[in-house]
Formats: sequence, structure tokens, C-alpha cells
Amino acid sequence: MPDLLSNLGLGFAVALSLQNLLLCFLGCLVGTLIGVLPGVGPIATIAMLLPITFGLDPVGALIMLAGIYYGAQYGGSTTAILVNIPGEATSVVTTLDGHQMARQGRAGIALGTAAIASFFAGTVATLLIAALGAPLTRLALIFGPAEYFALMVMGLAFAVVLAHGSVLKAVAMILVGILFACVGTDLETGEERMTFGFTFLTDGIDFSVLAMGLFGVAEILRNLDQTETREVARARIGRLLPGLADLRQAMPATLRGTAIGATLGILPGNGAVLGPFAAYTVEKRIARDPSRFGRGAIEGVAGPESANNAGAQTAFIPLLTLGIPPNAVMALMVGAMTIHGIVPGPGVMTKSPNLFWGMIASMWIGNLMLLVINLPLVGIWVRLLKVPYRLMFPAILMFCSIGIYSINSLPTDVMLIAAFGLFGYALIKFGFEPAPLLLGFVLGKLMEEYLRRALTLSRGDAMVFLERPVSAVLFLVAFTILALALLPSLRRSRDEVFTEA
Repeated sequence: MPDLLSNLGLGFAVALSLQNLLLCFLGCLVGTLIGVLPGVGPIATIAMLLPITFGLDPVGALIMLAGIYYGAQYGGSTTAILVNIPGEATSVVTTLDGHQMARQGRAGIALGTAAIASFFAGTVATLLIAALGAPLTRLALIFGPAEYFALMVMGLAFAVVLAHGSVLKAVAMILVGILFACVGTDLETGEERMTFGFTFLTDGIDFSVLAMGLFGVAEILRNLDQTETREVARARIGRLLPGLADLRQAMPATLRGTAIGATLGILPGNGAVLGPFAAYTVEKRIARDPSRFGRGAIEGVAGPESANNAGAQTAFIPLLTLGIPPNAVMALMVGAMTIHGIVPGPGVMTKSPNLFWGMIASMWIGNLMLLVINLPLVGIWVRLLKVPYRLMFPAILMFCSIGIYSINSLPTDVMLIAAFGLFGYALIKFGFEPAPLLLGFVLGKLMEEYLRRALTLSRGDAMVFLERPVSAVLFLVAFTILALALLPSLRRSRDEVFTEA
């Protein structure tokens, strides 16, 4: 306990510096903005802003990018409640009861409940990260190459189970991501792999290029393909603070949502997205009168919103302690850390304690900032909802092109983001989810490294993965959940969580 308090003291000393406070506020503000504006998600925004982080110190850069991620979760609820369009994938469930409350003249109560539930869940999740950080890091330090390889295979298996849609499509996307990671020069032999004679592929596919193309350009194309329809709730927003009766109804749902979201957020494979759906399903099933849901039940806002924010923040646990990104946004964070020469994993806490504890402290400060940003400024967000998308997309495309060119000053990078943008758009049209691809790309390079190390240490004996107890158990878990995911009964229950919610 004394160690935890001293570490948190170090974190707040780092996070409360003027520069880091401003970057935290900027991240939260940008995150809220892109959460409010449907069609521009945190993945695309972080991908576009990666070049800007070159000029910042690592702690400030990661504090800002983290603020964008969890800030988007707050902002997404505003759009879901007022416009009935989820600003974020995790805000889909909030539309069901949040917009109904707005149509009944209780928009302010819905917005206030969402903000309070989010703040509570974010605070609890931050404490959880601080408490679990040191034990998990100590555990990770005993891992060898075989254990790390097995852990990454398990992470990809979870990504398959928790992805939307077809299991086989999710597996295909992960494999394509791993193939993309193999492009370039083999570091051990010096041989070129899959470059097809193109010199600009000799160093491999740049992470920023792939991320910006798949999520920035492809997202613009996807949104242009859809008819723009927005109907902002015309009723008065009214008072923002829920009354005692509302809080009594919302508080149990907030507690349950926080527990569900925090647990699922730790799982590799984007469990944070599943959190709000699972929380809504639980609330509906335990309610005395399930028919209230979909008609303005306050629990239908409090539960998913708390799960949403708890999951967004506990997703940092596997990233900071094990170096495993559990979702596409965390994969982008790995890219940002690599840009600054930081190796994600257990070494972060020991070698860069300022970064580790500064980020944790900044999350609590960021949650407090978001409470202030979201409630008093709700009128500004409502006005922003009326900005036509056709005015936003050319600007986003311009920033993508300038940002990617500024990294290496290569015209081929600009052409590649266009190519990956078309590729990402085609994937979406054919029902493939690009997020597992990015996860496979990031983990693919690490998996190859750990696989080679493990085989080198065992002199080429592949049985090392089964002879070491920890890696054997991790492989067993990975293959078990993949086998279960292919069972028709589990596939149906997995889809029901999304469709029923």
C-alpha cells in the first residue's frame, strides 16, 4: 500500500505539470469532439495525429492519445442520446433508451446520468489499473519467449471470439495482418520478403500508413456511401443533474456496468466493445419489468455507459503490463510508443515509471476534465451536430495526406494510404472487420520475434511450447476458446449479445 501511494504521488507529479495538463485537456476535448461527430472515430483520429506526437515527449504524447480514446466514449453518448446515432460503436446501446428519454423531454437527465456513470466507472477503472499494474508486471517478468508467444496467440484467439460477425472472417483478417507484418527485409537473414521488387517496401509497411489508410481514408469512403440523416431531439434539454429517485434507479446499474466493463476490458481481443452490450443485456434480464427497456429506462443508459468507460480504461492494463494490445486503439498506442523508442511490456514500469504512473494519474484527471467538458458545454456540442459531413471529410483527407507525408517525406506513403483506404473500404463492404487486421499486424512482428527466440533457445525443438507449463496452458486456453467459438450454440449466443441489446 505505501508503494502504491508513493507511485501514485509520482504519477500526479508528472500529470499535473502544465504541459501534461494541457495535453490531457486537449486529448479529452478532441476525443469528445470526435465522439460527438458520428463517422470520425478514435482509431482514425489517433492514426491521423500520430505524426504530431513526434514533436512531443513520450509521456505527453501518450497522455494526449489516451485522452482522445476515453474522451470519445464520453462524447459518443451525447450523439446517441440527442440524435439517435451512436458517435462510437460502444454507444450503440445508449441510443435505445437515451434517445427515448430525450424525446420525453428528459435529455438533460440522460446526459447527466451518462456523464456521472462514466466518471464513476472511469475512476474505479483507474484505481484498478494502479492496483493490478505492479502484480501483473512482476508476473510478466518471469515470462520467457515461449510464454510471450503463447500469450499473443491467446490474445488473437480472444480477438476472433469477440469480433463482430463471422469467426472465419475474423481469422482471415488476423492472418492478413500477420502477412502484412512479414513484408520487408528479414532482420536475421537480410533477405527481402514479399516486396515484389518495390524499393519502398524494403523497410516494410509503415504502421502509420496502414492505420491511416484502413481507418482514416476507408472511414471517409464508408460515410460518403451513406445518406446523411440526422434528427436532433427538439425537446428542451432541461436540467442536467439527475434527482435522488433517478440516482437510486441508476446507481445499481452503474455498479454492475462498471464491474462488467472493467472485467471485459482487460481481455485481449476488444472485450471493451462487448461491455456495453453485455451490461444492457444483464440489466434487461434482471429487471422486474423488462418492457421498460427501449422506452426510456434510465438503467439502459447508466449500465452501458459505465461499462463503456470502465472497459476503455482497463484496456490499458494488458498494454502497459504485458505489452499486448487488446484492441485496435491499443495497437495504435503501441505504434506511438515504438515511435518514441519505448518497448511496451513489463519493462515500462521499471524503466519508465514516469510514463507508467503519469498515464494512470492523467486518466483520473482526464475523467474529471470530461465531466466539466461534457455537461456545461452540451449546447456547443448540439450546434456542432448540425455541421454537414461533406464539409468535414475534405479537411480530414487533407490532414491525413499532410500528416503521413510529414513522417518520411515520401510520396509513396500518400499513395499507400489511398490504396489501403480502398482496401479497407472493400473489406467493410464485404462484411470484414478491419480492426483484427491491425491487431494481427502489430502482434505479427512481435510473435515472429518471440517465436524465433524460443526456437533458438531450444535449438529448434518446437516442443518447448508444450514442455513449459505456462505456455502450454496458454495454448490450451487459446485452442479451447477457438474450438468453442466454432460451435453453433456459442456462435448464436455470441451474436445474441449484440442483436438482443
